[in-house]
Amino acid sequence: MTDTSWRSRLTADLIARLAAIVGPEHALADPERQLPYLREWRDMYRGRAALVLRPGTTEEVSRIMALAGEHAIPVVPQAGNTGLVGGQTPMQGELLLSVERLDRVRAVDAQAYTMTVEAGLTLAEAQAVADRAGRLFPLSLPSEGSCRIGGNLATNAGGVSVLAYGNARQLTLGLEVVLADGRVWNGLKGLKKDNTGYDLKDLFIGSEGTLGIITAAVLKLFPRPVEKATAFAALPDIASALPLFSLAQEVAGHSLTAFEVMSEVVMGLVLKHAPGTRDPFARRYPWYLLVETSGLEADGAAERALAEILERAAGRGLVLDAALARSLAQARDFWRLRESYSAAQKPEGGNIKHDISVPIAAIPAFLERAAAAVERICPGARPVPLAHFGDGNVHYNVAQPTGMDKAAFMALWDPVVAAVHAIVLDLGGSISAEHGIGQMRRAALARAKSAVEMDLMRAVKAALDPKGILNPGKLL
Repeated sequence: MTDTSWRSRLTADLIARLAAIVGPEHALADPERQLPYLREWRDMYRGRAALVLRPGTTEEVSRIMALAGEHAIPVVPQAGNTGLVGGQTPMQGELLLSVERLDRVRAVDAQAYTMTVEAGLTLAEAQAVADRAGRLFPLSLPSEGSCRIGGNLATNAGGVSVLAYGNARQLTLGLEVVLADGRVWNGLKGLKKDNTGYDLKDLFIGSEGTLGIITAAVLKLFPRPVEKATAFAALPDIASALPLFSLAQEVAGHSLTAFEVMSEVVMGLVLKHAPGTRDPFARRYPWYLLVETSGLEADGAAERALAEILERAAGRGLVLDAALARSLAQARDFWRLRESYSAAQKPEGGNIKHDISVPIAAIPAFLERAAAAVERICPGARPVPLAHFGDGNVHYNVAQPTGMDKAAFMALWDPVVAAVHAIVLDLGGSISAEHGIGQMRRAALARAKSAVEMDLMRAVKAALDPKGILNPGKLL
């Protein structure tokens, strides 16, 4: 929203009326109290808000949006403030609406394998609710202790379990959403079949708060695995990952629940900067694989399948070394190597980030072409790739050359991103696999989508938010 005429309408009286909806304790005007909502953990975006509102019920969200809609005041929804593309940050002094207090579990139906939870529940709490019911909610992210369900759905979060269970869209059966004018759409149905026209929930999942504010959801649950087997393997090259993935699928089938590939550079940074990590092997290798299988019976089938995968892969020269976890502690150590990926890059200085997807078969070609393009633009820059290989998602971050000035490196952000995205699109991929568009990739989205796609998206936005007050300046 480039028009800032709304500021004259956001009077002291209107601010007082908005604050009265949630109560003075939950209407934050003090800059110090606002600060945790205005800065994200990487410190790439620093926002400002006229007021931070923390409603405790869907009705309060509805009343806030009805008042904001009446006066055409922009509102930025926020869940856990863990987003990586600036979609949750108000930049022009808008109202910020946090759903963190909407944290109730409304229902758990273990027999139907569903639970209905509010948008402010953290992902870790949602996982725990399912676990207490003897079920599994499989969405899993490194930020699960602080990210919240509303944000997970608004960004269509992926994570490490997409291979077996799908992303947030596939894990959602129904939604409750507050619209831009304050009306509430109650779509909290737990139906797996409902062929009655447009599937409205899919409009809001992945819309990054630009079409409505998700306040509750019906989520799918799954049988809880009784056993898991985890291994860390060393690969001779990235090309080996493709036939190895096919082999793993052939042997394990649906019990293959993780297949994460990282480069030697990633391993080096994790071992250097992540406390409590250690190398599973006596020497370094070019590429590494974290692979996991699961089973619904405690019969050792998961470990037998994983052992067979590794044995057959070694016989074909696809694996140079492997360590099969012999305890839960060792399995956690292997996962710590993977989950420390983001934090381990920060101490190295500047970092240009990409969250892309390409067809699985094109991952090796993408990595080769992207590395060459980055080297041409910034000699000595260090690609730091990690792939959710099974779903084609590559986190292709680029660390600054050792000793280079951070500001000089970050000034290359646009040409590096443009070069990487050009390769992605040439290979039939996507410029955002799971992090979303936010404000970081808004210009890139317009280049990546066709004119028809952009027209359709703008038409949907205009229909649901005609005054353009929901999360302005994000996505479109």
